Amino acid sequence: MYLAKVYVTLKPTVNDPQGLTIKGGLHSLGFESVEAVRAGKYLEIRLAGSDRAQAESQVHEMCRQLLANPIIEEYRFELEEAAG
Repeated sequence: MYLAKVYVTLKPTVNDPQGLTIKGGLHSLGFESVEAVRAGKYLEIRLAGSDRAQAESQVHEMCRQLLANPIIEEYRFELEEAAG
């Protein structure tokens, strides 16, 4: 069994209104040293099976087909063995 930790973020060239709103909120709370915020998604996916290469391939396909919009987002993931 594997645990995939997936991080989806906007590409650097894409405007991030949610990040700007968070930055404004942090400034209003007194955190003036914050220069920029980029918001994203974090997902944990458990996969059955013992073939690491197959698990990596499946996670790539999940990201490509559903979890990330390839036009405006990029993704990365970490894959680790998990207790069954």
